[in-house]
Amino acid sequence: MNYGELTRGVFLERLNRFVARVEVDGVELSVHVRNTGRCRELLVPGNAVWLLPSGNPARRTPYDLIAVERADGRLINMDSLAPNRVAEEWLRAGGMGEIENLRAEVRVGDSRFDFRAESGGRPFFIEVKGCTLEEGGVARFPDAPTLRGLKHVRELAELARAGNRCAVLIVIQMKGAHVFQPNWATQPEFGEALIEARGAGVEIVAMDCVVRPGEVNIDRPVAVDLTRPQIKETI
Repeated sequence: MNYGELTRGVFLERLNRFVARVEVDGVELSVHVRNTGRCRELLVPGNAVWLLPSGNPARRTPYDLIAVERADGRLINMDSLAPNRVAEEWLRAGGMGEIENLRAEVRVGDSRFDFRAESGGRPFFIEVKGCTLEEGGVARFPDAPTLRGLKHVRELAELARAGNRCAVLIVIQMKGAHVFQPNWATQPEFGEALIEARGAGVEIVAMDCVVRPGEVNIDRPVAVDLTRPQIKETI
């Protein structure tokens, strides 16, 4: 997935979920943040950021914040629109085997799943989750509780029990993660839902990404660890 030419800036502060202040060529600007998650480990004052021009001169925020360069030099894509786009490219290229009739945003009951295709003559439902939280090589999702994500994982389990092929695809928007785990500290229910889903036959797949200024693409598989954390007993 290519964005085209991006502008480099320096992150100053996040004003709210949607707007941040950055410095570009010595000028302070308000920019749109394309991620409503917390992203506290990324949006650190002084970090370099990469910005996509909005193309709309009437907009109050002339750029969208797309990626962050951490202090260790790694570039993290934090665009919440990117995971579905790179997932579609990857799926069409055979990332999850031979599939047909791939469609995005397909309604099933009262829910809308990211993708539906056909695989081996049966429906194939795929829900994509973008992951930007990583520490010490461990990628975790979610970085904030997600009721929608929890609902979809539980519904995929039901669809799998009914004989459909189903998958949760975790798109880790960076390199450097060697394992994916649910964020048990933030939302243990999501981890439990993944365990239940896998038991029902849902495929839990994590893939990292190659990220460059102006580009992000799915690259290699990352191990998935759904082990529940041990609870220390107090005496």
